[in-house]
Amino acid sequence: MTSRPEAAVSLAERKRRLVADELAEAAMQLLAQKGFDAVTVDEIVAAAGVSKRTFFRYFASKEDVVVRFLADLGSGIRAELAARPADESPSLALRHSVSVPLAACADHSDRALHVVQLILRTPALHARFLERQAQWREDLTEELAARHGLDSASALYPALAAGTALTAFNTVLQHWSESDGDRDALQLIAEAFTVIAPALDGPDSGTSAV
Repeated sequence: MTSRPEAAVSLAERKRRLVADELAEAAMQLLAQKGFDAVTVDEIVAAAGVSKRTFFRYFASKEDVVVRFLADLGSGIRAELAARPADESPSLALRHSVSVPLAACADHSDRALHVVQLILRTPALHARFLERQAQWREDLTEELAARHGLDSASALYPALAAGTALTAFNTVLQHWSESDGDRDALQLIAEAFTVIAPALDGPDSGTSAV
């Protein structure tokens, strides 16, 4: 008896996701073709075949269409870090964690490349990207503190390590975008972590509060 309401909710959620995906796809195609500033919500809903009211049921603005992409991009970072072996070095654990969104970009290379380029080249979207990353940094900081038995509010290491890992991620994303996807994002992140690993794995890498 209890399975029917759950199935109904699941079906409703699947329908919501489908509509949101169709809207996002229509928006991303237009944004990639015409540029962010040139596209209106009216054009997006016309391309998707829905009403303006339906659009605003799912997104507050056209910026939020891209923000949803960013949310999806970063959703697995903390979970991946939490799943890494407890005895793994911080640099290796963080490298695997930030590789998750890069692998997602590689799996959907053409669309992801257009979206990433749009974000990095549009000031309003880049600002939203950095705003979203503040949450990623907080999540990584809390997870690193938990892994090393530290207080995330007082220990310096977790926040510094999280920020360093995300700086590497941003640098790789920039290089991948500027190369029009020709450079291998996962190879780039491996190279980046070779550079920052000594700082992440040094004698004060979370073994004690500073």
